[in-house]
Amino acid sequence: MRRISRITVAGAATASLALALSACGGTSTSSSSSESKGDKGLAIAYDVGGKGDQSFNDAAYAGLEQAKKEFGYETADVEPTDGETDADKEQRLVSLAKQGYNPVVGVGYAYAAAVKGAAEKFPDTTFGIVDDATIEAKNVADLVFSEEQASYLAGVAAAKSTKTKTVGFVGGVNIPLIHKFRAGFEQGVKDTDPKVKVISQFLTQTAEEGGFSSPDKGKSAAEGQIEKKADVVYAAAGLSGQGVIEAAAANKVWAIGVDSDQYQQEALATYKDSILTSAMKDVAKAVYNLAKSVEDGKPTTGIVKGDLKTGEVSLSNSNPKFADDAELQEAIETAKEKIVSGEIKVKSS
Repeated sequence: MRRISRITVAGAATASLALALSACGGTSTSSSSSESKGDKGLAIAYDVGGKGDQSFNDAAYAGLEQAKKEFGYETADVEPTDGETDADKEQRLVSLAKQGYNPVVGVGYAYAAAVKGAAEKFPDTTFGIVDDATIEAKNVADLVFSEEQASYLAGVAAAKSTKTKTVGFVGGVNIPLIHKFRAGFEQGVKDTDPKVKVISQFLTQTAEEGGFSSPDKGKSAAEGQIEKKADVVYAAAGLSGQGVIEAAAANKVWAIGVDSDQYQQEALATYKDSILTSAMKDVAKAVYNLAKSVEDGKPTTGIVKGDLKTGEVSLSNSNPKFADDAELQEAIETAKEKIVSGEIKVKSS
């Protein structure tokens, strides 16, 4: 279910931006010393699920907030709309660039065509895209991650934690990006305990069908897996993952979160005791680093990859039951060392 887009007005400059973007998604902006500097900073355009997904999009917003605080400039974050086209996405990015925001980041692979088109129109603006490595342009940074590596560690955790020898994976959409999560998870499970069964399911074939934005779909899928004896369920499904976590809590089994440390998410506090860990990727750091590179006058471009070695993918340790399990932590650390050294090659499909 899509929330109503928010438009917060902060001065004439912000109001004009809101008007320029009113046809392609709501905008939230904030300003400080940018009025005296005469320039604007980081702008992000959210993926499906929007702000408040407690996962992927919120991680990007955390990077924006860090940049705003450190650099003291005006920022903007723009919500998606239902049924939008690539042209709508491109117009959103063009509007931000035209207003003077730099860098402009599209959050999610769905922005590939839009970022490419907008970057061609504004060669002096730095653009970023999270989770896509297909754009070859002098002013575009492809911010990508080795999700399969963190998912492998999640698989180790699942295999060591299951009592029924059955675990589940719920993917939001049947696309190559989510295949990376599934492949790493399944490999981690099987390498740890070949006797453990993995039940895998994708919610939809396309994002437009709501695979990343429908908690009810996630809940239903998780309930089905739990009925088949899964007692650990890993979700890589954006906002839909909240439904998976809810189902796990209701049935007193473990959930494994994704992208952000979902044990720490306020909106999931009711269910946090059922969140074993989360396979994280530091989207916040990647977005902030891109903004810093522009602020420093040395914009980052090309493929920028985060993995276990760089520390930009990892498992969270917030749940004390997870962090204090010495045997489990040893197994995860051993697997991590082998991945970093190259002894373990994690599959991505």
